[in-house]
Amino acid sequence: MNAVEIEIAISDLAMQSFDALEFPYEFLRAFGNKETTIKKLKSGSSNKSDVGGVLQRNNIHILVSEPGKVDESLKALHDSPATAKNKVKFILATDGDSFQAEAIDSGETVACDYAKFPDHFSFFLQLAGISTVKQIRDNAFDIRATSRLNRLYVELLKDNPEWGTADQRHEMNHFMARLIFCFFAEDTDIFLGTDLFTATIEQMSARDSSNTHEVISEMFRAMNTKLADRDGSGLRSWANNFPYVNGGLFSGSTDVPRFSKIARSYLLHIGNLDWTQINPDIFGSMIQAVADDEERGELGMHYTSVPNILKVLNPLFLDDLRKKLEEAGDNPRKLLNLRKRIARIRVFDPACGSGNFLVIAYKQMREIEHTINERRGEPGRKSDIPLTNFRGIELRDFSAEIARLALIIAEYQCDVLYRGQREALLEFLPLNAENWITCGNALRLDWLSICPPTGTGVKTIADDLFETPLDQAEIDFDNEGGETYICGNPPYIGTREQDKQHKLDMKAMFDGRINSWKAMDYVSGWLFKAAEYGRFGQVATAFVTTNSICQGQQVPLIWPELFRLGIKIDFAHLSFKWSNLAANNAGVTVIIIGLSNSNNQGCRIYSIGKQGELEVKYVDCINPYLIPGRYDSLTAVKASPFGLSNMVKGNYPVDGGNLILSRSEKDEICSRSQCADQLIRPFVGSNESISGTPRFCLWIDESNYELAKSIPDVRARIESVREMRLSSKKVATNKSAERPYRFDEIRQSGNENQIIVLPVHSSENREYLPVSIESGSTIIYGSAFALFDAPLWNMALIASRIHLVWIGTVCGKLETRYRYSNTMGWNTFPVPKLTEKNKEDLTRCAEDILLARERHFPATIADLYKPDAMPDDLRAAHERNDEVLERIYIGRRFRNDTERLEKLFEMYSKMTAGKKGA
Repeated sequence: MNAVEIEIAISDLAMQSFDALEFPYEFLRAFGNKETTIKKLKSGSSNKSDVGGVLQRNNIHILVSEPGKVDESLKALHDSPATAKNKVKFILATDGDSFQAEAIDSGETVACDYAKFPDHFSFFLQLAGISTVKQIRDNAFDIRATSRLNRLYVELLKDNPEWGTADQRHEMNHFMARLIFCFFAEDTDIFLGTDLFTATIEQMSARDSSNTHEVISEMFRAMNTKLADRDGSGLRSWANNFPYVNGGLFSGSTDVPRFSKIARSYLLHIGNLDWTQINPDIFGSMIQAVADDEERGELGMHYTSVPNILKVLNPLFLDDLRKKLEEAGDNPRKLLNLRKRIARIRVFDPACGSGNFLVIAYKQMREIEHTINERRGEPGRKSDIPLTNFRGIELRDFSAEIARLALIIAEYQCDVLYRGQREALLEFLPLNAENWITCGNALRLDWLSICPPTGTGVKTIADDLFETPLDQAEIDFDNEGGETYICGNPPYIGTREQDKQHKLDMKAMFDGRINSWKAMDYVSGWLFKAAEYGRFGQVATAFVTTNSICQGQQVPLIWPELFRLGIKIDFAHLSFKWSNLAANNAGVTVIIIGLSNSNNQGCRIYSIGKQGELEVKYVDCINPYLIPGRYDSLTAVKASPFGLSNMVKGNYPVDGGNLILSRSEKDEICSRSQCADQLIRPFVGSNESISGTPRFCLWIDESNYELAKSIPDVRARIESVREMRLSSKKVATNKSAERPYRFDEIRQSGNENQIIVLPVHSSENREYLPVSIESGSTIIYGSAFALFDAPLWNMALIASRIHLVWIGTVCGKLETRYRYSNTMGWNTFPVPKLTEKNKEDLTRCAEDILLARERHFPATIADLYKPDAMPDDLRAAHERNDEVLERIYIGRRFRNDTERLEKLFEMYSKMTAGKKGA
């Protein structure tokens, strides 16, 4: 369960009639406990309580007390020996009127009326295995508001299905944006009168909800009518209490979906929340899922933490502003120049979603500006930073509307904080009709027209703030000499996951310019648009993306072209989790790439240290693999220039499964024909080499074909292969039906002495690649690579830490698994010139690894290479192998993987430089 689902379940529990017997179990259900767990607790088999309550080991001890005795019950839980013995995290006591709880480790407590305990749902989130507890508690309101808005949205669509169609979806989303503004406005005195919006609905709409839509529509009409125009407008007297808001938010249609009694109830519950607590930093990214059918199933997981966004914005430009602020000290002239500079900075997010990056950038810049004003003796000064300097493009219209709304709210909150509520209120309404967030496809739009970096004016007719044209925004202003910073978190979408529309977008961008664009990740479109944009002004860019664009085949496809456009990598943040609010804080692993076309010296590589601290390394330049050093295009090569043995993929039967045998099928055929074993060989691919599961194959050529035909079981299988190949739509496969007894693609003779085998795909959890040795009679399947009759020292290279690091960098990964490539990983692997003594030492290391494995027979590679269960002698053999090999490279062990990669790329650069010179 995620945080929103838990909040909903807890709120439902609080609204039900209190049942003393069932409350402990319903409480545990709300945090995702399964029915089997509840049954065991009810039966007493797993209930460890010694005070008549319910105790779930390692989690919580709950006691329902007699009326008025909650204090005594909580003390009893605290003093209970079972509480300490069973290592519970929380104790909880309630009588249905009062509610008290305590976190055992921290001593933090909750005490409230029973009806109010859902306000503290985040206090207990560890019960659900959610590790982002602090972030959720900091943003508990946003989660509660999101869950309630979602319930209202779903309920409204039940009774108004036409509002969920493509024709009216925009109207529905616009209606939700209006509601959010009204809830915020009534709690922050923007609407004069306490709870004006909610109270008016409660008073003026019928309890059966029959006219709720009419009441809301009339209020919306009032907020779109200027005070001077209200006489004769026919507005109801109670609607006249609402101010003129407009700015596009309330213009146009005032149609409202009809409300059921349940929907009206949800609406009032939402209005009764304290909307002063809204945090536009996170709120938008969470509620964007409300209006998206596909995303609603993950409601509440769309969490973008401020610290993660600052990993982008700080090195992009905020750190420099803070540095200049520190250098300015109290010098009025320097402070004034810095303030003028800040006022001309544009922040542009071409995949802005609900505006998180823009909101956080705005708030951070307002904070710096406030410090400048204080140092200059001008506290409370009106801000020079216009919202229109925070531009965005967003494909989904609801997200675009929420982005604008979030920025409006952020501006008001900053004005209250830095200027006072009176000044903030005086200037807040009516809203400005300028439009600075564009709804459209960022890869099809002209970024220069939406956010011109040269400061030239842009003027296009736009209906209003919340009715964005698809081509560009309506802005007319002069910002000559200002800086532009592009940032954001564009959609990643690997080449296999791209749908037809994604492919059309990529084709429109790259067809005729880059031959291999079909193999490029979708996010590469944003990188190229940013690089082209940067040619027209002082621009720097930082995007969050998956590390796939800095690995494997993507690197030679993307980066040489980007460098030709004149950009360089200014900074990079190495892999970290972009977290959400799901249990166990599941999140995608990402990197951050900072680009510019400037010639400033010095680059930075950021990473997360072992203690979770941010580490930074200053280097002269960064290559696309995010390693210090210049870039030499690393492309696939057919043979190793470093003297390594030839590595090829295994064989492909293309047989419909008819030439492949399980052990039982092999035994059955051999039991009916004793000579059949002459045709059967062990068959090993990735799975077999790792798991040890035996498989076999029929290995037939012209020399034993007559024997094969004489065995009925084998002859039947050959005929099935012929039929399968003839039925194929591929001409080449049809052709291979002429010899149905043979594998379709054969890469070995079958008479080898020894084979080094390496799976194409393998788990990233192993500390070493799962290389193995097979006998020469084994047939290798195409899911594995093979070195036939190669010297054993080749295995020592593959089994080393330095080779695993190289593969993880230059070959890329499938999801998070290693994806090996012979032409990209093995043939490019830089190896020092090895002496005969070096080869002897490495051969001995490989033999020691094999002997260590043998001592643990019948354990498989899957068993032996579990990270937390690797045998000591096997680990020692690998450590010895690493030491011998790394001393060949630099005369000592490498300090870390970064140093390993730096050495490898240095060697690769020298090798490629030598080839170019030749």
